[in-house]
Formats: sequence, C-alpha cells, structure tokens
Amino acid sequence: MAARNALGRARHKTAGGLLLVAGTTIVMGIITAEALYTAPYNARMEISDLGASETGVILQPSATIFNATMLAAGAMIIAAAFFAHQALHRRAVTIPTGLLGIGVLGVGIFPGNIHPQHPLFAFTAFVAGGLAVLLSAKVAPQPLRAVFAAMGAISLGFTVASVFLLEWGPFARLDLGGVERWMVYPILLWLVGFGGYLTASHPAEVSEAPPPDTAARALDGHREVVRSSG
Repeated sequence: MAARNALGRARHKTAGGLLLVAGTTIVMGIITAEALYTAPYNARMEISDLGASETGVILQPSATIFNATMLAAGAMIIAAAFFAHQALHRRAVTIPTGLLGIGVLGVGIFPGNIHPQHPLFAFTAFVAGGLAVLLSAKVAPQPLRAVFAAMGAISLGFTVASVFLLEWGPFARLDLGGVERWMVYPILLWLVGFGGYLTASHPAEVSEAPPPDTAARALDGHREVVRSSG
C-alpha cells in the first residue's frame, strides 16, 4: 500500500524514468546492432536495415538486438505516456508520446521493410515523436523550452523533407539514412532530456494539475461558500 501511494505521488518521476531508460536503450541498442552488423554498414543506410533490409536480408545478432530494443523501448514509452498523463493532464504532450511508443513497438514487431506494416509504424513514430518533442516545450521551463521547441521543429522539418525534398540539394547528399537520423536522433535526445527533467522535478515544477473530478469538487465547494456568504 505504501509503495502504491508513493507511486501515485510521483507519477511524473515514474514517467520520466521510463522515458530516460527508453531513450538510452534505443541509442545503445542501435550502436550495438551497428557494431555487430556482419556486412558493411554506414549512416547513409536506413536505421531499420539493422532489423531487416529492404531486400529481406536479416543479419544476426544485429536483427535480434535491434528488434528487441524497439519492443522494450516501445513498451516503456507507452507506459511513460500513461503516467505522464496522470501527472500532467496535458493531452497535447501525452497523446503524441503514446503514439510514439506505439510506433516504436510496431517497428520491433514488424522489422525492416519486409513487412508492409513497417513503414506505417515507422512514420507514426517519426511524426508523433516530433510533435511530442515540440509540444513538450509547453510544460518545460527555460532553457529546456527553447531547446525542445528547436529539436521538435528540426525533427518534423526533416520528416517533411524525407517525403518531399529527398532528391534536392543537401537532403540528396545525406541520402535517406542521413535524413532519417536527423528525424530520429532529436527524438531520442528528447527522451533522455525530458525524462531526466521529469525525474528530477518536484510536482509543482511540472505543473501537476488536479484530476478533473477533484477540480470539479473544489469548484462546487467554492460555490457553496459563496452562497453561504450571500
């Protein structure tokens, strides 16, 4: 019972810890899968090639490491979105975060480009993740507010470029793999940064709003006081 009450008082810390661990897990999982990839691999290749390439090539142990990383991190991000909503009551932040988790989880379930579902989940992660980064600026203090806003704008900008500008100028030189990393790595840095901020913050610092029913009861009580005074 004591543990449950402590969890209820620190939902933002639970959410922050999950986001921090998820971001770290993805970064280290990608690095490990790249290092153990048994064929030439470079940053111009898609990140998802670590799980399964476009031509159906699956190289172990990289594929297992990458896919397991996505499954574990996706589950953590979904759970973090739940706890963050309980603490912040900011759907503009928590819904995109939850969709990011679903996208990451789907990338692990449907690896690479050998499954028709993979692009849908990957693009969901890119768009929802960029929005989560951008909108989280609303609940963060300066200078994190400016940093998160810039990181979200960069991620979303490169996501748009991957669809409409991939054959143009600097984007063409980066190739899809390079552009994809400009989409993904701001999100991963945000998971660690925002997660660390939530973990280290006190409830008042993250603007924990009371649940709607609590707010309604408080408003009713105020009205009763006004009537009595009258």
